[in-house]
Amino acid sequence: MFENQPKGLYALALANTGERFGYYTMLAIFVLFLQANFGWGEGLAGTVYSTFLMLVYFLPIVGGAVADKIGFGRCVTLGILVMFIGYLLLAVPAGNGVAAIAMMAAALLLISVGTSLFKGNLQVMVGKLYDDPRYATQRDNGFSIFYMAINIGALFAPTAAVKLHQWAMDSLHASEASAYHYAFGVACVSLLVSILIYYGFRWTFASVDNTAKKAENKETVAENTVAQEETPEEKADTHSRLVALFLVFAVVIFFWMAFHQNGLTLTYFARDFTQTSATGWVGMLFDVTNLVAVIFIVYSLFGLFQSKTGRGKIISLVVILAAVAYLVVRYTHEAGAVSIEAPIFQQFNPSFVVMLTPVSMGLFGWLASKQKEPSAPRKIGFGMLVAGFAYMIMICASVGLSYNLNDAQRVSPLWLVTTYLVLTFAELLLSPMGISFVSKVAPKKYQGLMMGCWFGATAIGNFLVQIPAYLWKAVPLTMVWGVLVALCLASFIFIFSVMKKLEKVC
Repeated sequence: MFENQPKGLYALALANTGERFGYYTMLAIFVLFLQANFGWGEGLAGTVYSTFLMLVYFLPIVGGAVADKIGFGRCVTLGILVMFIGYLLLAVPAGNGVAAIAMMAAALLLISVGTSLFKGNLQVMVGKLYDDPRYATQRDNGFSIFYMAINIGALFAPTAAVKLHQWAMDSLHASEASAYHYAFGVACVSLLVSILIYYGFRWTFASVDNTAKKAENKETVAENTVAQEETPEEKADTHSRLVALFLVFAVVIFFWMAFHQNGLTLTYFARDFTQTSATGWVGMLFDVTNLVAVIFIVYSLFGLFQSKTGRGKIISLVVILAAVAYLVVRYTHEAGAVSIEAPIFQQFNPSFVVMLTPVSMGLFGWLASKQKEPSAPRKIGFGMLVAGFAYMIMICASVGLSYNLNDAQRVSPLWLVTTYLVLTFAELLLSPMGISFVSKVAPKKYQGLMMGCWFGATAIGNFLVQIPAYLWKAVPLTMVWGVLVALCLASFIFIFSVMKKLEKVC
């Protein structure tokens, strides 16, 4: 799994892990903060949430174009600085008046701009590591590892958000609304960690960390010369590649519309319709340390069967036994019901990503050895189908529920946990494969811009996230989820209808 990967991959992945931890800590509680602090309804809170997500993923189009001019490294550094200022503003408890709204808007804009300079360009740098022929065959696996590292940061974010919020209320006697600001502040610390990793291990990816001078002297001039001398066949190839990319972009819009309900309608469902406590092994799911123990077991199982040395197998076995013993002790000493806060459900998607990434890589590696591995566009299409199935689960969970139910009618948290599990399968089929597809197919002179367009498609999907929020309380719950099922199935049908064009450029 981790063999034959460039060293720079791990440095860039860990730098992204730090930034994503802060981002997802903030995102886990954002709509709850909007409602508690400003008293906004589900629809308005959803609009602010989706607009912010749109900006976060749309502005990388600009960030990619800027990087093509001044270099990726400079953009990444500037992006971290701008994000830091944004999170710092968001951490200031400014009340709930007009000034507070203006400060929050400024903070969100700064975070969006900073992310546009940081996120997409970091991923382009990862893609460039695999332009080296030594690593070319490991591109998909590399992006899977990179994506897994992102989710390690996201894994601990909901717990950090909930614990910091509770600490501020209990120890500092802050109100529910103002306590959220302490959780926002943790993002500033995570960005400091991110920049230390980036510069501490910069030597491992120096070859792709091109400054403007390097770009001018080594790459840009050469690429511009090639562009001026393009033959008709090369122009046709560029056109085919761009068409294929934009067809994929059209599909992923609806995936992200469905997926990012995790911070909106799925959070509303967790708050309003899901049991607020659990016991036994179900209760254990809501402690992130137990999830980490399971992750250790999964990775050690792979180590046990894949290790080429007896020492490696023994270490893997010891880790497995230690993790199992830890879980058994936690289960036998479980004391009563575990309280469940709505934001904590957002730990399941990243934990499942980390847990299932080696499984996914192992499965596709086995299929590749049989010459039966699906192409990246086919994986994306199947991802849409799986996402539709996830919301079928939510339809089943919502049958018989009304918006004015009482606490006795709340449903098992396992409905949401299962939905997040299935959505994670969809995400692993679509997101890392999509990023890999873009880095592989994009013409060299448009690499930064096309990665930006990937985020632009994500941005449109994120803006559409608000639609189910406006359906909330306006139509039955089953219809809210039914809209998402229909869009996912339509996207699945569409991508397979244009599959020949997509696979032609792979």
